[in-house]
Amino acid sequence: MIFDFDAYSSLLLPFFLQGIVVSVVLLTRGRRHGTVADGWLALLLLLHTVRLAQWMLGFAGWYDAHNALSTFMFYFPFGNWLALGPTLYFYFRSLTNQDFRFQRRDLLHFLPALLYLGWRAVAFGVDVGWEHGVRGVPFPYHFGTEGELAVVQEGVGFWVEAVGYVSVAYYCWLTLREYWQYRRYINDYFSDTEQIRFVWLRNLLVAMLLGVGITFLFSVVDVGVMSLNYNQAWYEYLATGILIYFLGIAGLLTNDRLAAPLHFSPALNAPGKPPVSVPAVSLVERQPQPVPIATSTVPVAASWPPLIDDGAVAAGAAPAVAVETTTLVPATERPAAAIPEAADPELARWATRLTQLMETDHPYLAPELTLPELAARLGTNTSMLSRVINTGFGQNFNDYVNEYRVREAERRLRDPKFQQYTLLAVALESGFNSKSTFNRVFKKLRGATPSEVAAGLNS
Repeated sequence: MIFDFDAYSSLLLPFFLQGIVVSVVLLTRGRRHGTVADGWLALLLLLHTVRLAQWMLGFAGWYDAHNALSTFMFYFPFGNWLALGPTLYFYFRSLTNQDFRFQRRDLLHFLPALLYLGWRAVAFGVDVGWEHGVRGVPFPYHFGTEGELAVVQEGVGFWVEAVGYVSVAYYCWLTLREYWQYRRYINDYFSDTEQIRFVWLRNLLVAMLLGVGITFLFSVVDVGVMSLNYNQAWYEYLATGILIYFLGIAGLLTNDRLAAPLHFSPALNAPGKPPVSVPAVSLVERQPQPVPIATSTVPVAASWPPLIDDGAVAAGAAPAVAVETTTLVPATERPAAAIPEAADPELARWATRLTQLMETDHPYLAPELTLPELAARLGTNTSMLSRVINTGFGQNFNDYVNEYRVREAERRLRDPKFQQYTLLAVALESGFNSKSTFNRVFKKLRGATPSEVAAGLNS
């Protein structure tokens, strides 16, 4: 038989088939929609799938076929750990930046993997092409199916695999570090981050690190403790199959045509560099009471619905414009007031204008509001608006906008006119895009779920 269906080969076969099928689907989808990320994900899947194929075909009897199938098993480069790390990294880069294009200099990341493939090609060319094919010399090893360089490459492969472990671990760490920069980037640019947070990608990085750790552990045991037989080593490839399953499902569920225009660049969005949030000066800690601005008709303290209760002005606050309001919020619980005019008059003026815009035009009711859109409506650039929000209000853009949405939701939950509304309806009316975002933001900003807050407001 060409394929022996035993317990070991049969259990790996579904993972292999899924890896192949999903890779083809991703390549087709990427070509149709022009999404580069799908191509990188397909390559990542194929690298894992091909590696798993070695053990699947081995248990299917190909090593013991003693014919061309056995020769194929000795010369085909099933495992290329040196390519896994860079592929994962460039998948992340292309997923988080729609303008990303692979440059010639990026080939340096794949140079070790290409050199290894070149060595395998030389071994195949010499043993199979020249010695056996042209000169007619029989293969000297494994029942006449394996040549000289195939035996040599088995020894070389051990060290290549060891370097590959280090490579995968490094690129996982590099990608994870840039992933946290990316999280800061989306919080500074987008008010709705549900579809672009890519939490599964973080989990994938952790899973790949665990996979490398498991493989490394098996290698250490095999070399330093006891020699593992094929059946014992099989479990390592079962773990690879589970990773293929997770990677395939997550990749298919990722929206290939995201509405959000992602343009993340780690070089430009490193910590401490704009446009990522810089450490904000928390005036809640420095100055609990709001600082009125003499030249403004709307106090910065009113930036989070004005501190008015039944028409009375909160102590220490300047008169505020009349808008729909919530309850009086203690100073220690309010978002930070804008910086004093004496410290930075320009920033204070923009903070006042931003407050007026938010309270009169309610731009936060647009679920997919972004920093550039709000800057355009305010008549400034994204850099200035980011400074105003980060430094003046001590928040990132996402928290700043969602605080308004949460307060709008609280107002509606308190209003008898909305008593018949479901929580989802209230969420959508308040500017949230989904119930999951509504729950997550409420939990983050209020420490409770919307239903708990609603019960407290109506009690």
